[in-house]
Amino acid sequence: MGDSRESFPMPLAGEAIAKGPCLPPPGKAAPRAPGLAPGPRGFPPPGKPRPRATGGTNALSAILAFAKLPCLALALLALSAQPLPGSTDRALLLDREALDGLQRQAFMYFWEFGEPNSGMAHDADFGWDLRPISLSGTGFGMATLVVAVDRGWVTREMAVERLLKITGFLTRNSRPEWHGAFPHWLNGATGEPFDFDQGQDVLDVVETSFLAQGLLIAREYFNGPGSEARFREEATRLWEAMDWAFFTDGQGKGIFWHWSPSKGFLGLKVKGYNEALVTYVLAAGSPTHPIDPKSFEFWYQSPNYRRRTLFGYSVEGAPPGGGPLFTAQYSFIGLDPRMLADEAVPSGYFVRNVRQTLSNREYCVTHAPRANRYSENFWGLTASQGPNGGYGVFSPLNDQGIIAPTAALSSMPYTPHYSMEFLGFVSTRLKDMVWGWYGPRDAVSLRDDWSSPHYLAIDQLPIVSMAENYRSGLLWRLFMGAPEVREGIARLGFFEPRLPDGFPEAVVTRVLRGAKYHDDAFVLRRHPDSGLYLIPYFLKEGGEVQFSLTESRAPNETDIARVAETATPGRNTLGLDLPMGNGRLLLLTMGAPGGKNYSLPLRLY
Repeated sequence: MGDSRESFPMPLAGEAIAKGPCLPPPGKAAPRAPGLAPGPRGFPPPGKPRPRATGGTNALSAILAFAKLPCLALALLALSAQPLPGSTDRALLLDREALDGLQRQAFMYFWEFGEPNSGMAHDADFGWDLRPISLSGTGFGMATLVVAVDRGWVTREMAVERLLKITGFLTRNSRPEWHGAFPHWLNGATGEPFDFDQGQDVLDVVETSFLAQGLLIAREYFNGPGSEARFREEATRLWEAMDWAFFTDGQGKGIFWHWSPSKGFLGLKVKGYNEALVTYVLAAGSPTHPIDPKSFEFWYQSPNYRRRTLFGYSVEGAPPGGGPLFTAQYSFIGLDPRMLADEAVPSGYFVRNVRQTLSNREYCVTHAPRANRYSENFWGLTASQGPNGGYGVFSPLNDQGIIAPTAALSSMPYTPHYSMEFLGFVSTRLKDMVWGWYGPRDAVSLRDDWSSPHYLAIDQLPIVSMAENYRSGLLWRLFMGAPEVREGIARLGFFEPRLPDGFPEAVVTRVLRGAKYHDDAFVLRRHPDSGLYLIPYFLKEGGEVQFSLTESRAPNETDIARVAETATPGRNTLGLDLPMGNGRLLLLTMGAPGGKNYSLPLRLY
């Protein structure tokens, strides 16, 4: 890949980015490719997989914008010191530039650092002589290519050329005995598999599903003639060759995670709750080799799929402690959590994921050892590299003092204000410690005064896609629009979230006072592109609604704003056109048809 660093440096929030090479750890050896002696890798011992954690909805409807407020009303929302004219617009611009820079730099890990022969994503930048390419990282990378074209960072022609290089490489190096699946790692120069702990011929169905997710997202986006049509044909052939039914071994009880032509099925099955929900959706929706929907019942047969109270939040479909945050991210690069619910998660996967993220943050802020030096601006436990050079799955039940920036940054659709606070902190206060050519590096520990010098594809690239889903929902629309995905969702019995009228998706932050948790407010930040405070609300029947915004401490005083609009049945979005707030507690009240009223405490930032 050509070096375009001179064209792409993107300072965040007016700050200069620290630049420097990514150095391999001292004494780090390459992973074992065919014919090579093994070296220390910091990955799981032989015989174990890579650690992994165990709707009545409409698309966004009419945005209801409040009229410009008079000076007296605006004063109620002003910062503690009245801002100068244009300063709130500057704050919004800085947010937009920060996100633009973050996404663009993280994308460059795939675009600039990709393996030149295959076009695929290096698993990491460890400086090994033989760097494996990652199947899941490449799937995530293809999704970032769509973002890059849509935001004008690369041309359609450049992106399709890269995609055809990838599909050509995969087509040439796939083998009939692989049943359309792929190993965890490949050698980008030769197409030979790397030994990933259980043997060099082991196929990984979950890695394959993340590859397929990226293929389908790109296929739905590149809808033109010529080379785009050729890419769609090649992507569809690869996708339709994936024999999902084979990986059930005819048992009808779940999908096996791994299979080897020499060893057979290796025992571990794909069971939730973890990052692999999209595996079953794709397996059920395959037009050529679908699984029996009964196999999906195995997904729920786990103590990791229960409703739990986690650090003040009730989370549906939760493992003990909530698990690492990548479980709410990898499958949801394509799957739109707002549109998915099931009997285990009736309120929907969006609410579920928001609560998991908030519980993870609350653990870090309130319950973690003080020596870890977490804070309201520095939080997020997930899988990443650690100070010993290995790879660990970090969560509230396995807290080693290590924060991976991808945890908070890839949570942008769920906790936009808190994620942006994290971005501001690491891009300024921790800039020299954390930032490099491709954005924030993989992990940092303030407790140990350590930061990783490296990047991992499966951590860096989801940042691009999840930030885009927050900003525009682009990848969600594309993937959910694929007919095979719609078929898989229908065959597995997903339904639209069962939401009550009111503000069910506006999850309120909870605070610990004494020994008990109490509701505080729904925390909002202006959307970086629309400039509005966006508040989801839900009405089963729709109809005329009235909103009023008041001071929480004086709800009977003069309204800050009032508006009447018509809501459609299902999900709607209210857009508040207000200047940047200072976190003061406000109260939003909705008067719904039938004389019902619903209220929501707000903190606007």
